[in-house]
Amino acid sequence: MTERKPPGVSFESWTDKQIRDAEARGEFAGLPGAGKPLPSEIEQPYDELWWVRRKMAREGLAVLPPTLALRKEAEDALAAALRAPTEQSARRIIEAINPKIREMMFRPPPGPPLGLKPYDVEEIAHHWRTTHNPPNP
Repeated sequence: MTERKPPGVSFESWTDKQIRDAEARGEFAGLPGAGKPLPSEIEQPYDELWWVRRKMAREGLAVLPPTLALRKEAEDALAAALRAPTEQSARRIIEAINPKIREMMFRPPPGPPLGLKPYDVEEIAHHWRTTHNPPNP
């Protein structure tokens, strides 16, 4: 633990002294990446949020615009409805996503256009019935 900054000494000179003392003790020797160039960002335009994007990439996070997030949610809901164990559960899944799609359709898009319309519950239910209950020969 370093000592406290003495009164009357500027933070800059005190910090510089702390760094010089640590270098003299060899505390910066052998750090990962020592002697290697920093990752080049010269080819890319400056991005104020570069550190946020890197942190999110390291953590495996992604943030989609609301319309794209809803499009993904709708596609997942459709796939889940077609895999549902009962027609009633397939209907519930579709009836739950349709209000979200309608709401997004009737307000100004916060991102790229949604490009979806509500699913036809009867059409999905019919598709479910034909794939889960094939006609008997």
